[in-house]
Amino acid sequence: MKKVISIKGMTCGHCVMHIEGALKEVCGVKNVVVSLEKKSAEVELAHHVDDSKLKAAIEEAGYEVVSINEF
Repeated sequence: MKKVISIKGMTCGHCVMHIEGALKEVCGVKNVVVSLEKKSAEVELAHHVDDSKLKAAIEEAGYEVVSINEF
């Protein structure tokens, strides 16, 4: 299962690394690719992870979640 998370507030490579690190700490997250250009994160999950956990990890890192879509 994969999800795409639109994120507001990223401005540089450090932001990308900060968000990647925060999402990788969420139980069930298998892989994360954050794009500064697209202002989004593609998250591959090992099993179902509630959107609220992904959102909380990003917001605790200091960024705003605009939307979460499954694909």
